[in-house]
Amino acid sequence: MKVLRLHGPGDLQLHEEPEPEAGPTEVLLRVTAVGLCGSDRHWFQEGSIGDSELVRPLVLGHEFAATIETGPRAGERVAVDPADACGRCAQCLAGLDHLCANGRFAGHGVTDGALRPLLAWPGHLAYPIPDWLPDPDAALLEPLGVALHALDLGSVDASGTAAVFGCGPIGLLLVQLLRLTGAEVFAADPLAHRLAAAEVLGASAEPREVDVSFEVAGTDEAVGAALEATRPGGRVVLVGIPNGDRTSFSASTARRKGLTLLLSRRMTRHDLPRAIALVATGDISLAGLVTERHGLAQWDEAFAKLTERRGLKVVLEPNA
Repeated sequence: MKVLRLHGPGDLQLHEEPEPEAGPTEVLLRVTAVGLCGSDRHWFQEGSIGDSELVRPLVLGHEFAATIETGPRAGERVAVDPADACGRCAQCLAGLDHLCANGRFAGHGVTDGALRPLLAWPGHLAYPIPDWLPDPDAALLEPLGVALHALDLGSVDASGTAAVFGCGPIGLLLVQLLRLTGAEVFAADPLAHRLAAAEVLGASAEPREVDVSFEVAGTDEAVGAALEATRPGGRVVLVGIPNGDRTSFSASTARRKGLTLLLSRRMTRHDLPRAIALVATGDISLAGLVTERHGLAQWDEAFAKLTERRGLKVVLEPNA
């Protein structure tokens, strides 16, 4: 089968490799759609993300939908949690499995991800999805889970106000979730097409002071804007991953306002099932967020659009 591996910054190569076999607690997945996200962009451009560096050719891809190939669940369409926590450490036992330092994460470190036709992964991390949900849209369920975790950290209530800085897919999903809570939502993004998408979803582009700000761009400019927009005593949730593993902001602004800064990492074990339920009931729509679809052989065009932030979500289909 054809497998796409990252060898270094900007260096992706297709390889012919044998098909994997599922272990005793795993299912063999036929990958139908893989969303490319900001962390994939970091790996591709920098050969690293945060303090994790490329140590061997890596298969990227952690936002994915698949069909189970073998066993009693064969034929079941699923969304997949890419985080396989250890289940034994203090963080896991406290329900903070998204902070587990002993687990593995698809498409990160030494754990290969989903940019390949077949993947073996723990069966308990594969969740059934509605029959009517298209595969490319189903790849957005993991980003929706990430947005849900950020929303929980922000603790926004129905009478509150919130702002989203950065209107890529996770930012746009946050806009929808915030609207669902009943909060008044404001949005900002330097790219006109992304800001327009946020306005279609019910956000206002008019600036005003808010109770909670969500920074989803990974830039110092977005962090600074979030701090400025948040009222004294308010909360700022940092979701974006910065270049070079550094975030800088005006300490006096945050200190003078007595702001609470919260850092959001991935999603908890409960968030993917919650995301599926919200889509299944129609409370959240994933339609229209996928703006690019490519086969694995067209990876160069897909990653070019990812790095240039053209459109919204870029999806690769390894079995197309």
